[in-house]
Amino acid sequence: MSNAPLALIAANLRRERDRTGLSLTEVAKKAGVAKSTLSQLESGSGNPSVETLWALAVALGVPFSRLVEPAVPRVQVIRAGEGPVIHSEQAHYSATLLAACRPGTKHDLYWLALEPGGARESLPHVPGSTEHMIVATGRCLAGLVDDPVELGPGDYIVYPGDAPHICKALEPGTTAVLVMEHTA
Repeated sequence: MSNAPLALIAANLRRERDRTGLSLTEVAKKAGVAKSTLSQLESGSGNPSVETLWALAVALGVPFSRLVEPAVPRVQVIRAGEGPVIHSEQAHYSATLLAACRPGTKHDLYWLALEPGGARESLPHVPGSTEHMIVATGRCLAGLVDDPVELGPGDYIVYPGDAPHICKALEPGTTAVLVMEHTA
């Protein structure tokens, strides 16, 4: 993980776990991670992957962005290559949170950087989630696990985020914008 501040993730994890009233053991069990891993993350150590943070977000009933979002100033510019980057353990895949939904809104915006290799297979997210993706460069395979679609520059796809889905680069340097819609 690079550029994703561990202290911010730690504070957000503690805040969301406290909000739910669940113990470390309960959240770890629901997320399928070791209690020691969750404890390390809440103390600001460890190296969380996309998969670990997604599992914790689902266990806590919140969108992924709630665990990695910093306080947002009134005007915010994120230059290419900046922002909190979270890397996958399964594939050459990284996600940069560009914008998180404000209270009362329901969209998170991500810049995806993908390289050929393993596929990023996602378990269902928070119920009611929908993902919208626009490919900027390269080619990828994306959508539901049982019916992925090959996409190229400028192609747009929307699919249920609360069903198993996949994203796999077919060419080096593939990039895309992902908008996650959610009700939580």
